[in-house]
Amino acid sequence: MTRSVLFLCTGNSCRSQMAEGIVNHELGEQWTAYSAGTAPSIVHPRAVAAMAEIGIDISSHTSTHVDVFQDVPLDLVITVCGNAELHCPLWLGSGHRVHIGFDDPAEATGAEEEIMAVFRRVRDEIRARIVPYLAAH
Repeated sequence: MTRSVLFLCTGNSCRSQMAEGIVNHELGEQWTAYSAGTAPSIVHPRAVAAMAEIGIDISSHTSTHVDVFQDVPLDLVITVCGNAELHCPLWLGSGHRVHIGFDDPAEATGAEEEIMAVFRRVRDEIRARIVPYLAAH
């Protein structure tokens, strides 16, 4: 039986989307991952590109408002905002809440390759921290 995890962020455009894709790809037999945001926007094209580089397609993902999951039974809610106190909400739904923060790659500046390097770094950090955490729980 799989357990469910919701990755929660502000815009549901980068970090939470990448986490959802990674978990469903790598731990799909143990976990079903979802993502949502308090102010959803679009799935960032650079997040889609960074994930495609490691063979994970999130191009069909949509940015979802957190209210959709308020009454959904969840085992775990992970906030991924780098500054949870300012940007991520208090979770009032089901599921134990933990915070595992990551930099926001959408705030990266510079040339295209420099910006993509930040998306890749955050993607790899999500994979390195989230997968072992969930595999152990």
